[in-house]
Amino acid sequence: MDTQELIKQQVTGNPVVLYMKGTPKFPQCGFSNLATQILKACNVEYLAIDVLADQNIREGIKVYANWRRFHSLY
Repeated sequence: MDTQELIKQQVTGNPVVLYMKGTPKFPQCGFSNLATQILKACNVEYLAIDVLADQNIREGIKVYANWRRFHSLY
């Protein structure tokens, strides 16, 4: 599957998607840490995507969002 199609499927197929560095249990940056804390405090179920684990997703989310950073919450 094309990376852009995969990202579109992830974003449209889930109520909330967090593209982050690391995982919810082990966030690897301040944004990721804060975002997971806020979502947890609000009891929000979400799909977490570790952009450090997949170069295609890491670069593809920048294109999808038209934003130079890959940290994104949908």
